[in-house]
Amino acid sequence: MDPALAERRYQQQAGWTAPLRGHLFARAGLARAGRVLEVGCGPGAVLRSLPDTRATVHGLDIDRPALLRAQAAAPDARLVCGDALRLPYADGAFDLCFFHYVLLWLPNPVQALREAARVTRADGAVLAFAEPDYTARAAPSGAWETLNRLQMEALRAQGADPSFGGRLAESFSTAGLPPAESGTLGADPAAGAHPLEAEVLAADLGGRLPAPELAELLAAAAGQFPPVPTYFTWARVPAPKGI
Repeated sequence: MDPALAERRYQQQAGWTAPLRGHLFARAGLARAGRVLEVGCGPGAVLRSLPDTRATVHGLDIDRPALLRAQAAAPDARLVCGDALRLPYADGAFDLCFFHYVLLWLPNPVQALREAARVTRADGAVLAFAEPDYTARAAPSGAWETLNRLQMEALRAQGADPSFGGRLAESFSTAGLPPAESGTLGADPAAGAHPLEAEVLAADLGGRLPAPELAELLAAAAGQFPPVPTYFTWARVPAPKGI
């Protein structure tokens, strides 16, 4: 996917999750936080839309060009190029740490959650706002069954786990973060008709099908793309044992 389309996709996803983020940030105590970290901040679509907070805002991403765009989008944020599996921060450095459409792309999402817990103080919060599960997508038509299968294959080829969302709460528990709240995002009824869905599919599937065959499948889908079930979970960081 080219960077311009990827950035438009990040912005679209940030719009989808904005109401949920407001709710969970309030529950997790963003207003009282002094230091906040987004792991996998990309070009800053979420960093630049954080609610008013007194916190010092930090972002980490492994993609340097994305970080340059994030710095332009959120000029006050403190950004670092680094690996989510080995966060370059001290234990307990943050009051709140969050992920947004990131964990499915990591080779070991449980390790990323453990690292987030490590750098977050006891009774601080770790949040994952949105992780999709394409295996649970309703694909009623023959064309949609084919498109969804091919998109999952394309995501796997890019290094993602298209089924991860369904295991999000379990992954928190495995990482030592008992979920405080988990569930699925409400689907936006207009999202399935958004022209960006066809662009993203075409980008994901380009080269996997001849262009005329892909165009025929997209036409058969009639512009209505079933939403992908997308999951959220957040947890308080428990105090170390013995304390």
